[in-house]
Amino acid sequence: MATKLSETGAAAMRAAMIDSQLRTNDVIDPDVVAAMAAVPREAFVPAALSGVAYMDRAIALGDGRALNPPLVTGRLLVEAAVRPGMRVLLVGAATGYTAALLAKLGAEVHAVEERADLIEAARAAAGDSAIAWTQGPLAAGAPNAAPFDRIVIEGAVETLPDALVAQLAEGGRIVAARRDGSVTRLVQGVKAGGAVALRAFADMDVAPLPGFAAPKGFRF
Repeated sequence: MATKLSETGAAAMRAAMIDSQLRTNDVIDPDVVAAMAAVPREAFVPAALSGVAYMDRAIALGDGRALNPPLVTGRLLVEAAVRPGMRVLLVGAATGYTAALLAKLGAEVHAVEERADLIEAARAAAGDSAIAWTQGPLAAGAPNAAPFDRIVIEGAVETLPDALVAQLAEGGRIVAARRDGSVTRLVQGVKAGGAVALRAFADMDVAPLPGFAAPKGFRF
């Protein structure tokens, strides 16, 4: 039987995560660091895996889905540059960890997840956080709540659907991970003239998201 982390033990692990994983790898934005220090990551992983919640690794959630390593989430949030009051679309909410971080940053969060079991776990873990949850296809986003100042795609994709680009406000920013052959790169782009050109800023292992496969012969 898994042993639930004590509050003291979890706090120590969060501090170690920040010092050894985040600060040493360009996650130094004080707001992002403060949010990741405050949100209990162990609450957003399967109970049997709470002891490895703060390790530098992805955590399997079944059926090919995973919670990304803390560093991936931290780098995406730093690049997203979320500020209080911004409207943020989170695609691939999984168990709700990144949604909770975005809420802690003061954003109005709209989180999309297609799996019923994951969104149920996310609602329970996030508690009373003011997050709007949508169950549905990840690539469809949340068009009824658009436009958004930021879009965070919490996983690796092969293609960026026009439906998501349309939901980003002009001048808004999107962050994601792009699969390029055997390499996955974190990317960000700003919408200008109705289009988004993505720029890579780091190579990292990122859990893939379903529903974003590129057509055969397509290249980003």
